[in-house]
Amino acid sequence: MTATTSGSSPDLSVNVAGISFKNPILAASGTFAYGVEFEDVVHLPRLGGIVVKGLSKESMIGNPPPRLWETAAGMLNAIGLQNIGAPAFLAEKLPRLREIKNIVVIANVFGYTREDYERTIEILNEGEGITAYELNVSCPNTQQGGLQFGSDPRTLDELVTTAKRVAQRPLIVKLSPNVTSIAQMAYVAQESGADALSLINTFVAMAIDPETRKPRIANVTAGLSGPAIKPIALRMVYDAAHAVKIPVMGMGGISTASDVVEFMLAGASAVQIGTASFWDPCATEKIVDELQEWCTDHHIDQIADLTGAMILE
Repeated sequence: MTATTSGSSPDLSVNVAGISFKNPILAASGTFAYGVEFEDVVHLPRLGGIVVKGLSKESMIGNPPPRLWETAAGMLNAIGLQNIGAPAFLAEKLPRLREIKNIVVIANVFGYTREDYERTIEILNEGEGITAYELNVSCPNTQQGGLQFGSDPRTLDELVTTAKRVAQRPLIVKLSPNVTSIAQMAYVAQESGADALSLINTFVAMAIDPETRKPRIANVTAGLSGPAIKPIALRMVYDAAHAVKIPVMGMGGISTASDVVEFMLAGASAVQIGTASFWDPCATEKIVDELQEWCTDHHIDQIADLTGAMILE
């Protein structure tokens, strides 16, 4: 690990699947809208990148309320992947994102059949300014009785193979933590053509109001995110990174520069910040500043040197 020279600034740049990021801090999908909504509070070009809200081939209204519930050190959400649809994103959001110089835009993609994913990617292929696709495989496969694409190796293999065939940009597969072996699913995604991985998505969870005896979330179950899941997410990133040769983006409860360093030491090449943006809309940019200070204080010249550098002895 190279030490900083006197008076020099640490190099925060990283490379993931051939994509150059000015720093390893990305805004996570579902927590940063389509990016443009944050431009009044966050200097977007300061971030490594933006992963936009999940896009489907058509607009979706999502689940009925209540859809959010705060938990101890975390949050439950069951938004239901509400979005404006891929065509509207290209027409209404992407033109503004293109006007903002020096930002990397990654489009998160989801569907309920392989054909849904395929069609959505085909639509987005026409969008100038999109750098890569992030495949959300935590959606229920309606052709397989609701089983998540990302929870069955064969289904994951078929989906990633399909997506890779039509994608004209690098393909990042966002893995679900609700599996028996994250290492196995990471390996399957790699062998099916993924250029990189991102993990983890939310844990299936729930909350009940003891007074009314009713679920806190209309959908009954929801996704748990936030600092409460960080230790498990960190372990899963470590397991996945050591099972594959492709780069890994880590996420799950990251809210400080020290958290970022932990994930990189575990094997992540970059990270995504999600729930922290709910309690502090400026969290992503603040963490970039904190990370630069951390590297300076710890005499780290190249932050990329931290990836996989955990010491086991």
